[in-house]
Amino acid sequence: MRRACAHDAAVRMAADGDVRTLGAAITVALCGHWDHEPPCPLAPHHTSAERSGDEVTLRVLFAAEPESEADVRSRIETALSRAAFEGPDGVTTRWEFCGAQPSAVRRDELEHAERLMRTA
Repeated sequence: MRRACAHDAAVRMAADGDVRTLGAAITVALCGHWDHEPPCPLAPHHTSAERSGDEVTLRVLFAAEPESEADVRSRIETALSRAAFEGPDGVTTRWEFCGAQPSAVRRDELEHAERLMRTA
């Protein structure tokens, strides 16, 4: 049975860098492509990004089978470590990966986490 998990990461990117490419890079790592029919094959997920100057904080909420959790976390970090991604518009966005770590699902995320766990 899937369980809800969270993963936090930080990157630096130019002020004109598109933070959406970070989520797309993670989705490609987890699903094979940024544009796919649901459900996500490995782990239903949601990525949020918050920018402060050139620093971007990412939070990935996902649901995974316990035996897949480490793989999901590794794929997230590998995607961000690549430090570049070509979006659907053909523009390559670059960033510097600063680090990542597992995190607990917050109380305000519980409803969203429940939806992710129910995704078939």
